[in-house]
Amino acid sequence: MKYINPVNLIKFLLNELHTVISFWLRWMPGKTGAYLRYSIYQRRFKSCGKNINIPEGCTIRGFKNIELGNNIGIGLGSSVYSGLSKGSERIVIGNNVFFNTNVMINADMGGEIIVGDNVIVGPNVVIRASNHRYKNTNIPIREQGHKSGKIIINNDVWIGANSVILPDVTIEKGSIVAACAVVAKDVNAYTIVGGVPAKLIGTRKGSKQDKVLHDTDRI
Repeated sequence: MKYINPVNLIKFLLNELHTVISFWLRWMPGKTGAYLRYSIYQRRFKSCGKNINIPEGCTIRGFKNIELGNNIGIGLGSSVYSGLSKGSERIVIGNNVFFNTNVMINADMGGEIIVGDNVIVGPNVVIRASNHRYKNTNIPIREQGHKSGKIIINNDVWIGANSVILPDVTIEKGSIVAACAVVAKDVNAYTIVGGVPAKLIGTRKGSKQDKVLHDTDRI
């Protein structure tokens, strides 16, 4: 019979216990689950404000690289990735921010994501701050590593359902990203962009404001 080092066995059992507790905490339903998640998670974040709603099914990684303001809602099944341990990754989320169901906020691989105040994000949105390197055709893409980037979403922005925000993009104050858009370049303040890749389709200011807002009711 193979000898098992007691120290290694204890480490293994503690790791398994941590995995079970984390799974239980992640999926515990109802107000009790939400309360326990907030009570335990707030100590693990780099900084954490008040009134943070994290429902069951959410995955959070890299707590020490995440800063949260006040009044933040995270939708069912959403993911917040900021590295596996304390490192160069960074996610900062301001006050009065709401993420709908199944949103991915991903700053892995050295990325940085900054979200301002009063931002609303529709379901199934992907915000990804880093990208695969791909220029060397002699090496499989999966082996070329990643290029880190930065995403800034300023105050009072509305991002519609199923949109994708790519690295090295700034979305300025008061703008709207229409549903299913792929944002690959900066978005000016108080403009409305849509399409693949996202282009200017309207503005929140001027004589055409009412028509533009009506056209985006389906976002």
